[in-house]
Amino acid sequence: MTPLRVGTRGSALALAQARAVAARLEALGTGVEIVPIRTEGDRLLEARLAALGGKGLFVREIEEALLAGAVECAVHSLKDLPAERPAGLVLAAFPPREDPGDVLVTRGGGGLDDLPAGAVVGTSSPRRRALALALRPDLVVEPIRGNVDTRLRKLEDGGFDAVILAAAGLRRLGLAPAHARPLDPEVFVPAVGQGIVAVETRQADGRVRALLAALDHAPTRACARAERAYLGRLGASCNSPMAGHARVVGARLEMAGLVASEDGTHVLRGGDAAPAAEAEALGRRLADALLARGAASVAALRV
Repeated sequence: MTPLRVGTRGSALALAQARAVAARLEALGTGVEIVPIRTEGDRLLEARLAALGGKGLFVREIEEALLAGAVECAVHSLKDLPAERPAGLVLAAFPPREDPGDVLVTRGGGGLDDLPAGAVVGTSSPRRRALALALRPDLVVEPIRGNVDTRLRKLEDGGFDAVILAAAGLRRLGLAPAHARPLDPEVFVPAVGQGIVAVETRQADGRVRALLAALDHAPTRACARAERAYLGRLGASCNSPMAGHARVVGARLEMAGLVASEDGTHVLRGGDAAPAAEAEALGRRLADALLARGAASVAALRV
């Protein structure tokens, strides 16, 4: 039987995620061929995402290959996917979520409070930048691009005093930096979709959708639905300083959200809960509550 072609970015982390999905498919008896696809975001790796047009640059070519039939499905980091999906494609599976939180990695150890005034922190995430400055306005937050290994190397080379990374990326790559300190997700609210892998396929491809259904994790799907509904209602691009994180507690979802100004001087926080079956309504309701408190003017969101 012809193997299932799985499209992915060619970065070490993207390949690790694709291999994890492939291993689960192979365990179910499906042959898999991983097809690395170079995206515009990869080609312009040293440019700032905001200047390039956002994280959608990491999925455009992959989705074009999917629509053209060059691959049967694609593996993405959910936080790379814009709120609006292309016609004809569907997110068919969400495997179990990895740790959604952020990690501060320093050269000498300690947490955010231990960094000296004027310390240089590397992140290209508007959310991480805004939250770091909200907590420590005396820090200097500079953009940093490249894969996880590259960022850790730039830290060790002395260009930065600390970097902020996703815990999920470190775990999936099997990396455990000596001076890594988790950031409290209640304060440093994770990005929409952080720690979630999404497997995308063509809406009309019933055979592949049936294969992928076996990989779907219902609690992770509920969180993904709530967070993406929140993202869509806010009308935010991936470059807006905003966050939304849902977690399953029993039969309910609890969700935290925030929007912030780019410099971290204004931060609006909110929270809500609902039955897991009402995930999308929960996300929209939390977004509406923040909008009613002035979120659009704080973060310059497109509503």
